[in-house]
Amino acid sequence: MIPPCIEIPAGRGVRGGVVNDKYVNATELPSGEIVIEKPFRMSICPITVGDWQAWKQNGRGDCNPDLPVTRISWFEANDYCAWLSERSGKPWRLPTEAEWEYACRAGTETPFFTGHTIEIDQANFLYAEDGSRIGPGQLLPVGCYEANAFGLHDMHGNVSEWTSDNWRPSLAWDEPEDASRRAVRGGGWDYLPRMLRSSWRDALPPETKRDNLGFRVVTECRCPM
Repeated sequence: MIPPCIEIPAGRGVRGGVVNDKYVNATELPSGEIVIEKPFRMSICPITVGDWQAWKQNGRGDCNPDLPVTRISWFEANDYCAWLSERSGKPWRLPTEAEWEYACRAGTETPFFTGHTIEIDQANFLYAEDGSRIGPGQLLPVGCYEANAFGLHDMHGNVSEWTSDNWRPSLAWDEPEDASRRAVRGGGWDYLPRMLRSSWRDALPPETKRDNLGFRVVTECRCPM
């Protein structure tokens, strides 16, 4: 029932656009520091069809259970967290933007946790930066690519991921929130590499459902395995 998860250590990390990243945009600035004061646990992969089916079938019985579950609204993702909390006795939720980026970077200060570039054997994406099609063109089972230094898979590519945060059009702490949209991170199977970067951000209405949009979950450090 509980998705496999791993401890993310407390620490400090880069927040937002990094030096020498030509694709940084205004939503990823100003750059700063993330401070994670307490360790937390995060699902190693995005929530899968199999994880979702443990809660309800929702018409996905013919899907590969190892695929990331998609076409899930922000509201439904939170409903799953509420169900998981009730069943496990632990408080599960969506990660904040800061938690997500910190976990994705895993101590790196480059555009990707793989370095300054990302290759097609390192993540599931569709297009090269010149627009040529190079990827598989479909969702892939979670965990097909090497994990980052924290042991997390699919932080780059396969599916974009909901976070818990309302959208802010920049990373300034005093930026007003837009409660009509939620922040999305990660980048999907049909994206360009620039949209897989650790600092990349997007905003979607919480009722949005897409075939490249999923989520992962976090809990307090003593999450049951």
